[in-house]
Amino acid sequence: MQARERILIALDTSDLEQAVGWVRMLSPYVGGFKVGLELVHAAGFGIFDRLHEAGAERLFYDAKLHDIPHTVARAVRAIARMGVWMVNVHASGGRAMMEAAVEAAHSAPKPPLLVAVTVLTSLSSQELREQVGTRRGAVNQVLHLATLAKEAGMDGVVASAQEAGRLRRRLGEGFLIVTPGIRLKGESAGDQRRVATPARALRAGADYLVVGRSVTAHNDPAARAAAIVEELEKGLLSPQLL
Repeated sequence: MQARERILIALDTSDLEQAVGWVRMLSPYVGGFKVGLELVHAAGFGIFDRLHEAGAERLFYDAKLHDIPHTVARAVRAIARMGVWMVNVHASGGRAMMEAAVEAAHSAPKPPLLVAVTVLTSLSSQELREQVGTRRGAVNQVLHLATLAKEAGMDGVVASAQEAGRLRRRLGEGFLIVTPGIRLKGESAGDQRRVATPARALRAGADYLVVGRSVTAHNDPAARAAAIVEELEKGLLSPQLL
């Protein structure tokens, strides 16, 4: 996989025209774009057609579906008709829910990739214990949920770079790891807890890197994206540089 294909730009905005502008500007430099709940709720589901028209070949719908199996299955069928490349569900919804999502995706003429959210990168182990009640800690909870996701037939998981290495060793090649919480060296972590640089995430075993404000908030987003691609290309050619 080429370096640029690994980068997914998060279109974290409620402004339709801003999102379209980012796609037009950044499509030559990156592999795809993540469309989250903020943009979908502000612009409606027609946003996917608009972004395709603007030049986005791959759209990752960050839907984070989490409901009873029947409802999630019907939602996945509807999402597949919108032509998205990837969509996610919450692994904490359970095995039956993920299996229903997989079955629904596979029934579509052009099935989207299905990835399962393990533990949000905004959560630390302490916060996970307070909010969910598990004492496994973030890393072990991610491993547990990711194993469940693979057993359910999912294509991969969403997990931070801190867990990517252990996930790759446990679950093997071919199981996708999508890594958010990407920050360039010296940048603030913001509202994230488990963050990493692009090079570190790639070295850890991530397949796709979700990059947001590091690019979109920069005064020259295209140059910023190009710099990240160059860094990853050097690392792919010389892994010791990562």
